[in-house]
Amino acid sequence: MSNSFESLVETDVNLKPFNTLNISARARYFASIENTDQLKKILNHPGSFGLSIRIIGGGSNILFADDYDGLVLHIDIKGREVIDETEEHVWLKVGAGENWHQTVRYCIDKGWGGIENLSLIPGTVGAAPIQNIGAYGVELAEVFEWLEGMDIEGRATRRYEREFCEFGYRDSIFKGELKGIVIVTQVVLKLSKDPELNTSYGSIQSELKDRGITDPTIEDISDIIIDIRNSKLPDPNTLGNAGSFFKNPIVDEARYQKITEQYPDAPGYPMEDGKVKVPAGWLIEEAGWKGKVVGNTGTYKQQALVIVNHGGATGDEILQLADDIQQSVEDLFGIALVPEVNIIN
Repeated sequence: MSNSFESLVETDVNLKPFNTLNISARARYFASIENTDQLKKILNHPGSFGLSIRIIGGGSNILFADDYDGLVLHIDIKGREVIDETEEHVWLKVGAGENWHQTVRYCIDKGWGGIENLSLIPGTVGAAPIQNIGAYGVELAEVFEWLEGMDIEGRATRRYEREFCEFGYRDSIFKGELKGIVIVTQVVLKLSKDPELNTSYGSIQSELKDRGITDPTIEDISDIIIDIRNSKLPDPNTLGNAGSFFKNPIVDEARYQKITEQYPDAPGYPMEDGKVKVPAGWLIEEAGWKGKVVGNTGTYKQQALVIVNHGGATGDEILQLADDIQQSVEDLFGIALVPEVNIIN
C-alpha cells in the first residue's frame, strides 16, 4: 500500500457539489473524512505540512471566491449515541458530519426537545457550535454541553466545554481566536424529555392560532418553522444560495431612533444590553435590492437577505454583488453589514 500523500487525498477536485451556492472552484487537494483516525493520518503526513487547510461540512455557509490552492477536508463523521440520561434529560453525542435538520427530526421523533426551533437550518452538526446557530428565539448554546475537536496544529484531540466556547450572537471562539485551528469531530447536546416550548416569535404564535393548535408539541413547532422557512428561503437544490448572507446588525438606540425618524415602521428588536437588532433583510430591501438580478446572480425575490446563483455565477460575481449591497446599505443607513457567510479566497 502506498504511503504517498496522494494515496490519502484526491487532487484537483471541483468543489461545486460541496457548497450550496453551487460555485465551481477547484481544490488542489481534497478528502472526505469519515473518522478521526483518517483525519490524524492526513494531518500527520508530511505532505500536509505547509499546506493551507480548509474545513467544510455541508457547505451551506461558505463562498469559494476562487480556487483553493491547499487542502480541503470535508468532515463526514457520522453517528448518534446517547451517552447519559436522567428522568428529565438526555445527552446525545452526534458526529460532526451528520445533517443538522435530520438530527433535529431524529430528536423530535424520540420526544427530546430543545432544538425544534432550529429546524431546517442547513448544514452539519459540526458547524452548529462554530456559528452558534440560532432561529426563532433559540440558540444552539442553550442545549450545547461540549464538543470534541482535533487541534489542527498539535494534531491532538481534546474536549471543549460550553464555558470555553465564548458563544455570542452567531459567534464562538471557533470563529475568533481558534478559527481554522480546531476541527470539530463530535458534538454533545443536552435535550429535555419534558421540554418547555419557545413560541415567543409572533409568526409562530399566529401560525398556531391559524392551525387551531392550543397545546402544541415539539413536532408542531418544528412543522410550523419548516413551513415558514420554506416560504421565505429557496431550496439550494433548485436555486444556489447560502441562506442569510449577512448578519442582522446590532446598533445603539440613538442610531435606531435616527432610522425611525425617516422610516417610522422600521423593525427593531431590543437587546438586553440596550442596543437594537435591525433585520438586515429589511435594510437591503429598503436599499432597493430585493429580487434584483445582476448577471448570473442576484437576491431572492422573497427575501433580500439571500444572495442566489441563477446558474453559472462565479464566486467573484457573488462577492462583487455582496460588496455593492454593503456599500449601498452603508450609504443609506450608515450601517456596515457583516457577512455571515465564510468567504474563502
